Amino acid sequence: MEFRKLSIPGLVLIKPDVFGDSRGFFKETYNEEKFKENGIDIKWVQSNYSRSTKGVLRGLHWQKEPFAQDKLVRVATGRVLDVAVDIRVGSPTFGQYEAVELSDENHNIFLVPKGFAHGFLVLSESADFEYQVSAPYNKESERALNWKDTDTNIDWKLEGEQPLLSEKDKLNPFLKDINPEELFKFVHQ
Repeated sequence: MEFRKLSIPGLVLIKPDVFGDSRGFFKETYNEEKFKENGIDIKWVQSNYSRSTKGVLRGLHWQKEPFAQDKLVRVATGRVLDVAVDIRVGSPTFGQYEAVELSDENHNIFLVPKGFAHGFLVLSESADFEYQVSAPYNKESERALNWKDTDTNIDWKLEGEQPLLSEKDKLNPFLKDINPEELFKFVHQ
């Protein structure tokens, strides 16, 4: 397992070892000891799974404390553009984002810690998306950022097409309009 820290502190792209032969493949998607050796000591309390069709954009979501979630995300089948936006007030990278491709071919796993808004766009005909979280879902704590926020200016690689959004995600506010109390405080590491 290879752990690569990305340009925004806290975000990690994980490349599991994949063992394949004529029958298919095997990969280990989580190993507590290897994660701890790489400075990641998170207790996962819930696993989630979604299936979406091409052009679906889910996000950008987070939960406020005390239900804030670290997320460990991966794609079982298909291909997505996965995005994390730094929403830690006072962070030198506040409002910046990291986008990675996750697919059943590259096997990448993305660690998105608390303090980031998270979302993804389905690039393939469909995608099965799996993720583990460090806190249970809590509806009252759920918050969201608009996918076309003009300050973060995310390149979703849509090439002029409009994504398929939930009715709720169509109404998500822009970062400048979100009360800072709804975001996270940056803690120097």
